[in-house]
Amino acid sequence: MTTETGGPAFPAPAGVSHITEQGMTLRDYFAAKAMQAILSEDPDYHQKYEFIDLADFSYRCADAMLKDKEK
Repeated sequence: MTTETGGPAFPAPAGVSHITEQGMTLRDYFAAKAMQAILSEDPDYHQKYEFIDLADFSYRCADAMLKDKEK
């Protein structure tokens, strides 16, 4: 698994200096979207697999999206 985060998912506009927290990373955002898609396709996922496997797969999807984004 990568340590690359892709930076903030929702960066602040340039010149905004009072923001100290960047919030969710792009990697986390991609993983959340992947997880949402997987569960919407298979609502009974939890009966077949462990949620830790879902999280792992979601982050692997996010890592692939970040890698492809760098092309």
